[in-house]
Amino acid sequence: DLFEVDRGGQATYHGPGQMVVYPIVKLRVKDLHRHLDLLLKTTAALLESYGLEPELKPGRPGLWVGGAKIASVGMAAKSWVTYHGLALNVITNLDAFQFIVPCGQPDERVTSMALALGRSLDIETVKDRFVRLFLEVFGFHLADSENAPAGRRVDPEETQSGRHPAWLVRPAPDPADIDRMEARLGRMDLATVCQSAHCPNLGECFHRGTATFMILGKNCTRRCRFCAVDKGRMAPPDPGEPERVAQAALALGLNHVVVTSVTRDDLPDGGAGHFAETIRRLRAARPDASVEVLVPDFMGSVRALEQVIAARPDVFNHNLETVARLYSGVRPGAEYRRSLAVLRVAADHGLAVKSGLMLGLGETSSEIRATLLDLRRSGCRLVTLGQYLAPSPDHWPAARYVTPAEFDQWGREALDLGFTGAASAPLVRSSYRAEAMWTSSNQNNGEEQDGPETIRCRTGHGS
Repeated sequence: DLFEVDRGGQATYHGPGQMVVYPIVKLRVKDLHRHLDLLLKTTAALLESYGLEPELKPGRPGLWVGGAKIASVGMAAKSWVTYHGLALNVITNLDAFQFIVPCGQPDERVTSMALALGRSLDIETVKDRFVRLFLEVFGFHLADSENAPAGRRVDPEETQSGRHPAWLVRPAPDPADIDRMEARLGRMDLATVCQSAHCPNLGECFHRGTATFMILGKNCTRRCRFCAVDKGRMAPPDPGEPERVAQAALALGLNHVVVTSVTRDDLPDGGAGHFAETIRRLRAARPDASVEVLVPDFMGSVRALEQVIAARPDVFNHNLETVARLYSGVRPGAEYRRSLAVLRVAADHGLAVKSGLMLGLGETSSEIRATLLDLRRSGCRLVTLGQYLAPSPDHWPAARYVTPAEFDQWGREALDLGFTGAASAPLVRSSYRAEAMWTSSNQNNGEEQDGPETIRCRTGHGS
């Protein structure tokens, strides 16, 4: 029977040859828009895998191919459990749409994968491929560690429970080492990212008498959902801070000094001048030491970047952090292409460029590979890859634990792509063992080093 109804969610058409997907998911991140975005990205990846080019239309939910609608979406949640989802025309008989105004748009055309490809498809094969992509995009995976039976899907909630796998558990640090370093830095009125970012390697680094200095205050102007650094009121840059960093490096006998900062979008130059002055003071106080800076994106200002570049740090680091698809959720305020451009500018000026990625945020293997390629094309020669761990339940949830074996694989792949240094292991952070990585890459062209305490650029072990 045919009934006339008002459009607006009151009628939904499903028919033979459609793939209808209603995921029932308990949302750990209470953001229905993000869930819908991931569902669309999964479907787009499916279409792309068949050689189709999916399109989005602003303000209109769904996906289009060749200007004709191919997938409709509608999502809801109750108690943050999702229901409804999407309908994708695979081998659908489109005759029924002669009697329907799709989406209430009289000019809307409708298509199917079979029509767009000009051939028939096995819908079961399409469904199987969709499921595989769904697991990748949403961050579910088949467990392959000793902590979960083979074939069991790991619930993202486990990554928030504190039940970390064995390879992420470190011996408790000696409180005396931490107290001694914190007291020393406190007397100099200096902050470290080791403390602010809750780094898992803090005990080891403080025991070795090393730290990564964090300048320009302890509060950040951005609210990245992976970061533990405080957000709050900004203080003006402290003109005495660059000299105190230099004196601290001298007192600690550092041969490789790493300096980073919070993001200061409130400053006209983003704090670039403060970075440059810190580099100059370090050169004067510790001329034989190498200097590595880990900078924000300075909102893409070339003038700001050139201030830092003119001070000639030995290593110019700007972390890409994650893959392009996750930027809007994980790094609001940042832009993937802008970060790549920052690295390119530094590389074009002859600096050794470094960047880092966190794995386990929900990225796919193909996205990691594409991101590494983007980094190489931007002139990056050093890369770090480590496991993302959510600082709190309010931060972006970790989607999965990446095994040491997979990190080894990515370290080898990075070197095969032309990186001269690749530190890839679960507890690697962008400035952890930075001196060893720089020395190994600079003096040995990335060849593997023997011994348990060195960076092994071929595999990432011990990094």
